[in-house]
Amino acid sequence: MKRIRLQRWSGSVLSPRTRPCRVQHPRKLTARLQSSASSVAQVESPDDSDAPVSTQLSELELRNLPSPPPSLATSSAKLSALHARLSLPPRFPIQTLARCLIDSSADSSLSFNNTSLSYLGNDLFGYYTTEAILCRYPRLPMAVIFAAMWAYTGPKTLATLCREWGVDAAAEPGGEVDPGYLQAKRTPAGNAPIVEGSGIVRKALGVEKKKSKPWNRGLSSQSIKDNYFGEERRTEADLAERPELRGSAKEKVVTLEVASVNFVKAVMGAVYLHGGRKAAKLFFKEHILSRQLDVGKLFEFHQPTRDLSRLCAREGFESPVARILSETGRASRHPVFVVGVFSGKDKLGEGAGGSLDEARIKATIAALKGWYLYSPMSVMVPSDAEGEDGKLWQPVLVDGGEVIV
Repeated sequence: MKRIRLQRWSGSVLSPRTRPCRVQHPRKLTARLQSSASSVAQVESPDDSDAPVSTQLSELELRNLPSPPPSLATSSAKLSALHARLSLPPRFPIQTLARCLIDSSADSSLSFNNTSLSYLGNDLFGYYTTEAILCRYPRLPMAVIFAAMWAYTGPKTLATLCREWGVDAAAEPGGEVDPGYLQAKRTPAGNAPIVEGSGIVRKALGVEKKKSKPWNRGLSSQSIKDNYFGEERRTEADLAERPELRGSAKEKVVTLEVASVNFVKAVMGAVYLHGGRKAAKLFFKEHILSRQLDVGKLFEFHQPTRDLSRLCAREGFESPVARILSETGRASRHPVFVVGVFSGKDKLGEGAGGSLDEARIKATIAALKGWYLYSPMSVMVPSDAEGEDGKLWQPVLVDGGEVIV
């Protein structure tokens, strides 16, 4: 019997994932080093052109890099697994995914960190989330819209999403670390914020109490001047007036939550750049809008009866009147009253409680939620009409706004 030589036909039998291959490299190695003089950037001989990256860059030279070079991305099993786990489009380069994992605290160069991609992803998240909420619930108050935005794309949600993707963070960033790890200089332990009234208050220098908002910081100012969550956006003019907001000139460090949020936003921006508008919207629907959010639990009414009266007066309805629908056990220890709120012959809401006041307030809150949580049957967002193959735009309901009391 003849001995079979596997080297001749093993390439056709083995799958592309397990097939042994050699990484092709250009004649000149364009690895970025911090030092100005390096012998690695010299022209290589033809015999060394097919050598792996690990032999071209020594361990000491990799340690001098603030982040892994892009050429190591193709040899990382963690990156390939993450790319497949997220179902990213084939046009999404694995080198770009490796760049999304590099935070600006690990590498300050804008050509290698994820700062630009994170900015783009932040705007895309805000745009797609805002249009989805406003077109689905056109009568929501601004405070509830900010809360819904926070629930969908807030820091806690995106950090949880990053953990669900199975992304691990490196203990310390560097060129010798696997590109599949999240690279960031993390805040050292022991810097937790002070929580008053918790029983244990840690005294720290330079920590000031939270100041109250100025008189011009209302909902109108938050919807125009602030970010997508109604938080204060610090401009250059604000930083010039208050230099202490810029922080100290020490080395930049971030928490793991901030680094995870920047990574998720960078992936969203990279999907838009490499996959296009359709791929970005599909990615957003699968990972963000697929989460269930009970918008009704985001409401908080302080004086619901007054709000309902003003709402009926603004819309031209009759003044609301509370009426008892049914009751049981009035003379017992646990009575139950069912009260309905009517505007003329139309019942606006219904509520049950252990007392007449409790049932009346619950019925009033149900009436207000029935108005604010109105949702049309067919919802079309502005991004559906974008592009040459976009749908014909159908106008959506534009409400008069929340009740001002």
